[in-house]
Amino acid sequence: MSSNRGYLFVIAAPSGGGKTSLINGLLERDPRLTLSVSHTTRQARPGETDGQHYHFVSDEVFEQMIENGDFMEHARVFDHLYGTNRNSIASQLDQDRDVILDIDWQGARQVRSSFQDCCLIFIIPPSLEALRLRLNKRGQDSASVIERRMRDARAEISHWAEFDQLVVNDDFDVALEELLTIINDHRMQKPPVVNKDNQRLAQQLGSR
Repeated sequence: MSSNRGYLFVIAAPSGGGKTSLINGLLERDPRLTLSVSHTTRQARPGETDGQHYHFVSDEVFEQMIENGDFMEHARVFDHLYGTNRNSIASQLDQDRDVILDIDWQGARQVRSSFQDCCLIFIIPPSLEALRLRLNKRGQDSASVIERRMRDARAEISHWAEFDQLVVNDDFDVALEELLTIINDHRMQKPPVVNKDNQRLAQQLGSR
């Protein structure tokens, strides 16, 4: 990739993995980073602003965008559609901005198929018990929804090998520093560092 074009980073995690907080930490620490704003068919949650957190659109509008080929990636997650606008990403990269995509493993797979230079990062919890505790502490979901999210989390983690880097979010500050190092190493075109312990943990969590 040429020096006057930005880098693309995909950051994925199971629900409750702490991805949003870590991405916010990255944006605060590294002014070169910007977060892509995805389109979604779900309703805005309290405190969310259209165009800042997501572009909230109807199912009909989203389906038309799919038909028009507007999305770099799109997927159905928890009964709602999410997608990344292709032209928006290309414009930011052409302006030498480093872009973070906050998407799931399905989207990451689609992005990698059309954008070989991206860096795929997956955030995993230190244990399934810790993940359940975080989901309960959020107070956003019923017990049945939490059970579904736990099942989906195991399925998502089983795709860990499709990512370039694994980060365990046990201690927030440690995980944030690891993410910053991964991003800076990618900018300098250093080969990914393989963490065998993280791979073993991901394999264990994804197979339970």
